Amino acid sequence: MKTIAIIGGGVTGVTTAYALAKRGFAVTLLERHRYAAMETSYANGGQLSASNAEVWNHRSTISKALQWMLRGDAPLLVHPHPTWHKLSWFGEFIGAMPRYHDNTIALARMAVGAREHLFQWAAEEGIAFDLAQRGILHLHRDREEFEHAAAVTKLLERAGVPRRAVTTDEMRAIEPALQGDYYAGHYTESDSSGDIHKFTTGLAQAAQRHGAQLRYNQQVVQISASNHGVDVTVLQGDGAEISRYDAAVICAGAASRELAAQLGDSVNVYPVKGYSVTVQLDDATSRQAAPQVSLVDDTVKLVCSRLGDDRLRVAGTAEFHGHNRDIRADRIAPLTGWVQQNFPDISTRNITPWAGLRPMMPDLMPRVGPGKVPGVFYNTGHGHLGWTLSAATAETVANLIAASQGVAATPIPSPLKLA
Repeated sequence: MKTIAIIGGGVTGVTTAYALAKRGFAVTLLERHRYAAMETSYANGGQLSASNAEVWNHRSTISKALQWMLRGDAPLLVHPHPTWHKLSWFGEFIGAMPRYHDNTIALARMAVGAREHLFQWAAEEGIAFDLAQRGILHLHRDREEFEHAAAVTKLLERAGVPRRAVTTDEMRAIEPALQGDYYAGHYTESDSSGDIHKFTTGLAQAAQRHGAQLRYNQQVVQISASNHGVDVTVLQGDGAEISRYDAAVICAGAASRELAAQLGDSVNVYPVKGYSVTVQLDDATSRQAAPQVSLVDDTVKLVCSRLGDDRLRVAGTAEFHGHNRDIRADRIAPLTGWVQQNFPDISTRNITPWAGLRPMMPDLMPRVGPGKVPGVFYNTGHGHLGWTLSAATAETVANLIAASQGVAATPIPSPLKLA
């Protein structure tokens, strides 16, 4: 039986471990925290959103970033301090703009394929994660924004994601609790929402039942590979422990770039910080006033999802500030303000703020596939669609590893960019 190391215990690492364990591999997952899903997979916007597959490589993104650079509460904030990593990333980002249409279609197709696996796994393993299959409603505040979304809808339709334009009256019929002034919207009935942390921890337990070893408090500091296997060095107290595996999959999120460099691979992941607040719906009035349908406000780039009866998750913003994980009050304030504006009867007295680093590639396409050295694979760089895409990319990596061992592959109905 081939031994496989999975580096990283977020949603991509756990789905990869699960997919490989089900194929009979001896899987060891190495996670630096005490539990799975404690960083970017802890408190995201809660959406499984094929309708949000539009890549960011568009001239409007550059324009908005320049306009917002001096606003601390801007939806997209690029700190002006230059670093080589940031400059090289934005250089590649601009270089990927001609592939905007193709990459948007590819991501949407990938999301559709991932959805089938994710729901099947959750059903088979009995994972409860506050799944709400009520669709996602995009909100537009002016005609220009609506017309841009209409063009995106055509791309989504080419990928097999039906999305329809809706009037303000139809928007409030879909979500009666919605207030605020909007021009129109788009509704994707096939999208859904839920709690990523519950899903990931539940799937980690399922992977363990299928034979995977989950090793926590494991800080991977070095990785090297040769024809004899992959050596992974983990800090242990005052020393270090080196273990050899037949193969390794790097699912280390924002840390993937550094590990890839040790192996001679270029994986230009940038840590794009996002924020969320979880609003506790402690009273009956708040529960009644909170939306049931998951929402996206395209103007301010915020999403919200109802998580069970007593929680509302509001998330968004993108901050380019390296590996900084600080939770800033001026970045959280727009999230709670959005709740107060659109759902004024919800009490925001009891909220939990959070920040996480989205691992984002310059073209927003995840890095999935083999590295230069035999036995090394990548499943990282999913950006704002980590949970949405994770089941598809996990299946792709598992198929590649299985095929190298002569095991039949499971069909994946979505194109993926291989490393």
